[in-house]
Amino acid sequence: MKKWLAIAAATLSLLGCASNTSGLKIEGASQRVIYGDNVLAGRLSIEDISTTIVDGRTRGVVRLVSKYKGDQSIQYRFYWYDDQGLEVNAKRGPWRQLIIHGTEEASISEVSINPNGREFRVQIRQLKD
Repeated sequence: MKKWLAIAAATLSLLGCASNTSGLKIEGASQRVIYGDNVLAGRLSIEDISTTIVDGRTRGVVRLVSKYKGDQSIQYRFYWYDDQGLEVNAKRGPWRQLIIHGTEEASISEVSINPNGREFRVQIRQLKD
């Protein structure tokens, strides 16, 4: 019993040290942006969030503007949900990289692989050097 408690305590302490790798989250349906990284929030603004239909599939587009004078290396990943809010992609896509140059504007987008994908969420994080 003591051994089990020691293992459980060690596991919980490691979970407490885990960091959220997402600097910000963008929800397409609610147009809500959640900043989890103050540095990224000061360097990057979200100018537009849109959803369109392309050949019967949903496409999510997010327009980013750099408020920073230097280059920023970021990674992003889209998540897709059906009309009931359930995630539709069985396998998550990879993190994609993007370099946004000083005060540049860039768009990130993805078309849902699953035809039931109607809403999206995208996570963006700074790429560590």
